[in-house]
Amino acid sequence: MAELVDLHVNAVWEMFSAKVRAFIASRVSDQSFVDDLVQEVFLKIHLHLGEVKESARLPGWVFTVANHTLADHYRKKKIIASSIVEEPHAQGDPKDCAACEIADGLEGMARALPPPYAKAIMLADFEGLSFAEVAKRLFISVSEAKSRVQRARRMIRDSLMRCCHFVFDRYGTIIDYHPAHCCCCCNAS
Repeated sequence: MAELVDLHVNAVWEMFSAKVRAFIASRVSDQSFVDDLVQEVFLKIHLHLGEVKESARLPGWVFTVANHTLADHYRKKKIIASSIVEEPHAQGDPKDCAACEIADGLEGMARALPPPYAKAIMLADFEGLSFAEVAKRLFISVSEAKSRVQRARRMIRDSLMRCCHFVFDRYGTIIDYHPAHCCCCCNAS
């Protein structure tokens, strides 16, 4: 039985590896991750191939696995970026320091949200769990987990926008901020 699955996985590799590689390469800015992501996709395919009941659904399923793997990659990358590495402090780049200072307060803001939202965002954004894992831990549906995390993010964003005035570079990175009740905001009213 395992040999049959292995042969089937090999056949899937032969049919889809080039297409999956091209799909991922077109969506990842850092090409050094492409091989790792392709390998991760085919590991998931190997582990779950038995769940595909109809061969006609195989192409769609393969690309769904690839798409979810990409989403996980970007979610992890976002979490790593938001958990502020110490390198920007060492470089002394003021742009990075502004973002670092803001990020340092996000966990406290997340914990201060109403409990259903605080729990969801802490699990998703600070512990790095997928929406499915958040849903399982909180005994809710996946769509409810997504909804709670999105609402929590919106609450944090709105709170930040009420308390601070941000200056962004052309890429949307925070380069400076100051309290919203500063002289420039009062003069603008």
